[in-house]
Amino acid sequence: MQPFQQNQTGFGAGYARSTAEVDQGLRTFMLGVYNNMVLGLAISALVALGVNKLAVTTDANQAVARMNGQYVTAFGKMLYGSPLMWVVALAPLAFIFFFSFRMEKMSAATARLTFFAFAAVMGASLSTILLRYTGASVTQTFFVTAAAFGGLSLFGYTTQRSLSGMGTFLMMGLIGLILASLVNIFLQSPAMQFAISAIGVLIFAGLTAYDTQKLKEMYLYGNYDTEAAGKASVYGALTLYLDFINMFQFLLAFMGNRNN
Repeated sequence: MQPFQQNQTGFGAGYARSTAEVDQGLRTFMLGVYNNMVLGLAISALVALGVNKLAVTTDANQAVARMNGQYVTAFGKMLYGSPLMWVVALAPLAFIFFFSFRMEKMSAATARLTFFAFAAVMGASLSTILLRYTGASVTQTFFVTAAAFGGLSLFGYTTQRSLSGMGTFLMMGLIGLILASLVNIFLQSPAMQFAISAIGVLIFAGLTAYDTQKLKEMYLYGNYDTEAAGKASVYGALTLYLDFINMFQFLLAFMGNRNN
């Protein structure tokens, strides 16, 4: 999804900026990207916890089924044990397609609200993680991911080396990763799943640094006005949010302790 990359001159064309304005604008832009991303992650976490509280119970008398060693309520059985689980799982993908086709026509405020709605839907989808893994391991993996993401994003922002050559390689790797994951749905091979997880961590680690640098360059060469910069910051937040979530899920496959 690259709604801004090919249309940079169309936003705020002719808006001349001094070096000081560019530097200040870049700091403000990147701060907006990270603020939106962190808010999106917070929304996802709160929704995942809320859905899990409604779906799981410790009282056997209130349970209607048992999944992954946990008692689930009627809501949990409907959410995780019926075709509704596919609706919840695929809903975030529908939001991403919507962003791809509509973001350029949205206002910055509408794009931000849509991103937060996407984060809420993603949170509902991620609630299955709390059914499969212990809360302690999910928390631990989240903080490890946050530390790794922070370091990689800082590298992408500060390095003088161009990471553009990584882009094609990483995207080819991502396509291969998706295809391998689809194949393993049918094979159910633990060895293949281990390899997918390892490669997934490496790919999204690389994408975190690459996307951060790309966002920085997008602002520097885009000559955006205030409204366009606001929309671009939402696009950037979505990009880095997806890098973070995917790296978190692949790391969880390594570090997570499953519920019995």
